[in-house]
Amino acid sequence: MTNAPVRVLIVDDEKDFVEMFSLRLQETGETVYTAGSGRECLDVLGEENIDVVVLDVKMPGMDGLETLKEIKKRNPLVEVILLTGHGTIETAVLGMKLGAYDYLLKPAEPIEISKKLKDARRRKQEQEARIREAEQKTLPSGSFAL
Repeated sequence: MTNAPVRVLIVDDEKDFVEMFSLRLQETGETVYTAGSGRECLDVLGEENIDVVVLDVKMPGMDGLETLKEIKKRNPLVEVILLTGHGTIETAVLGMKLGAYDYLLKPAEPIEISKKLKDARRRKQEQEARIREAEQKTLPSGSFAL
């Protein structure tokens, strides 16, 4: 596993929040991308290799749970941490059932967020390693992967 910066995509329609949150994460050494909507999030995921998406639940248009479903459909290994100022247990449970890694309430503590980002990336890397191992086992003998 690597100690490289976590490649984080912050998705929230509150521009001031996104700006402050990205600055905090950049100060801790993370590589940060931002999106102001679910659609923009999906566009960024199509262009960048993201480890973890921090996704606001309440957004106009495509909300966080809809975006989560689409993320998992297109990029099943990308981990998603739901973030909201309007949290309910029902939303958290539904988000976890849909594949979210975790759930945080705004305003979350930077140390807590940083730990969850690293844990989420570790899980993604472990899943990628298991997939590579399975692929190696399915190669015919005498073959090698490029």
